Amino acid sequence: MEISLSLLQEDDAEVLFEFEKVNRIFFEKMVPGRGDDYYQWEIFWERHRELLEEQERGVCRFYLIIDPDGNIAGRINLVDIDEAAGTAEVGFRLGENYGGKGIGSKALSLLLSTESDLKQIQAKTTTVNKSSQRVLEKNGFIHMGISDDEFEMNGEKMRFVRYLWISDGR
Repeated sequence: MEISLSLLQEDDAEVLFEFEKVNRIFFEKMVPGRGDDYYQWEIFWERHRELLEEQERGVCRFYLIIDPDGNIAGRINLVDIDEAAGTAEVGFRLGENYGGKGIGSKALSLLLSTESDLKQIQAKTTTVNKSSQRVLEKNGFIHMGISDDEFEMNGEKMRFVRYLWISDGR
């Protein structure tokens, strides 16, 4: 499936809000939830505006993963961007109906080629999120270790798995 990345815009708010609501339960099986307030339009809208302001300041870049029909398939974000050092942290999530189709790997590959000025990118996922671990490893992220801190989510004990991507200088 061909996909594209679209930098987050103000007018994405309504469709993104629907995407987040539809996929909330699915997401919360693998990553800590965002809290009930996030799913109230006024709170979501305020957070959306805050993200756009962060993006304007250059400390983050938020992308929507768009399927061939123009629907949101997921999100992929760079946060804690340090342009001087060429570093950032990446996070991504795909909607429930988009898993297992190679979209996560394609989106991360697109991001890495789009953000060619970055020298190192950190990532983390949970020990139960094997699909995200595969996406990272397929795109050249190196497994750096598992955190010592254990937490419980959905009745299951887990920890964070840390990864690092280093540019090959191309």
